[in-house]
Amino acid sequence: MRSGTASQAAQWTTWVPVVAAVALVLGWGRVLPVSAVTVVGLCLVGAVLAAVHHAEVVAHRVGEPFGSLVLAVAVTVIEVGLIVTLMAGGGDKASTYARDTVFAAVMITCNGIVGLSLLVAALRNRTAVFNAEGSGGALATVCTLATMTLVLPTFTTGRPGPQFTGAQLAFAAVASLCLYGLFVAVQTGRHRDYFLPVVRDGQDSGPDSHAPPPGVRQTWWSVALLFVALVAVVGDAKLVSPAIEGGVESAGLPKSVVGVVIALMVLMPETLAAVRAARRDRMQTSLNLAYGSAIASIGLTIPAIALASVWLPGSLILGEDATHMVLLALTAVVSALTVVPGRATLLQGGVHLLIFAAFVFLSFSP
Repeated sequence: MRSGTASQAAQWTTWVPVVAAVALVLGWGRVLPVSAVTVVGLCLVGAVLAAVHHAEVVAHRVGEPFGSLVLAVAVTVIEVGLIVTLMAGGGDKASTYARDTVFAAVMITCNGIVGLSLLVAALRNRTAVFNAEGSGGALATVCTLATMTLVLPTFTTGRPGPQFTGAQLAFAAVASLCLYGLFVAVQTGRHRDYFLPVVRDGQDSGPDSHAPPPGVRQTWWSVALLFVALVAVVGDAKLVSPAIEGGVESAGLPKSVVGVVIALMVLMPETLAAVRAARRDRMQTSLNLAYGSAIASIGLTIPAIALASVWLPGSLILGEDATHMVLLALTAVVSALTVVPGRATLLQGGVHLLIFAAFVFLSFSP
C-alpha cells in the first residue's frame, strides 16, 4: 500500500509542475478573465506543493544544510528575474518595487516562517531546539544586510530622498554579494555542523536518516522538476498579480500591498518546507530555510537590481519609512532573544507571529 501511495505521489509531482508551466506559457502577456485566473491560481498551489516535494528529495540526497540552500537560492534567483522584469516595464511607478518585495521577504521569513515553525515544533515537543551558533550567525547576516540596504539609504545625503548615489549603490551591491558568499562558505564548509539539526537525548536523528537516499538519476530528475515548479510558481504569481493589483486599487489600499501578496505566494515553498521540517523536530532546518531565504533575497536581489539600474528606467528607491524601520528593529531584537538560548517555546513563536501580523496589518492600514 505504501509503495502504491508513493508511486501516485511521484506521478502527481511529475505532471503538476508541467501543467503549471504550460499555464504560464499560455497566459503570459495576456489579460486573463476571472476563470483563467482561478485556474492559474490552482496551478500555482499545485506547483508549490510539487516544489516542496522535489526540494525534500534533493535535500535528502545532498543532506543539510545543502538542501535548504538549494531551495532558498533557487526561489531567490527566479524571484530576482521577476523583480527585474516588472521594474523594466513599470517605469517610475515601479521605483519602490524591489524595496517593498525585499522587505516583505525579510518580514515573512524572519517572523512568519520562523514563528509558525516554532509554534509547530513547540506544540509537538514542548520546546524547539536548534543550534544557537549557526542561527545566530545567520540572523546577524540578515540584520546587517537589511540595515545596509534598506535603512541607510534613508539617511544618506548624496541624493534627495531615500536613494543611494551610484557609488553608494555599487558599494552596497558588492558588500551584499561578498557577505552572502561568506555566509554560504561558512554554512557549507568550515562550520557546517553549526547548521545541522540538533538531536535530542534519547532520540535518533529522525525518520529521514533511516530512509535510503534517492539515486543519482532520481535526484537530477527532481532538480529539473524543482526548477520547472519554481519557474511556474513565480511566473503564475506574476499572471495573477494584475487581478491582485486591480483588487488593491479598487479597495483603495496602498500599492505596497501588491508586493506583500506576491512575496507571500513566492515564499510558499519555503514556508511549507519549513513547517514540515518543524513537525519532524528538525527546527534547525526550518531556521536554515527562513534565514537563508532572507539572506539570499537581499544578497542576490540588491546586486542584480544595482546592475540592472544602469539600463532600467526611473529611479531606484531603497530606503524604508519610519514604520518599517521600527518593525525591522523590533524583529532584530526579538529574533536575537529567540536564537541566543538555542531553544524556544510557544511564547517565542507567538511573539514572532504577532510581529508578522502587525506588518501585514500596517501594510493594509498604514
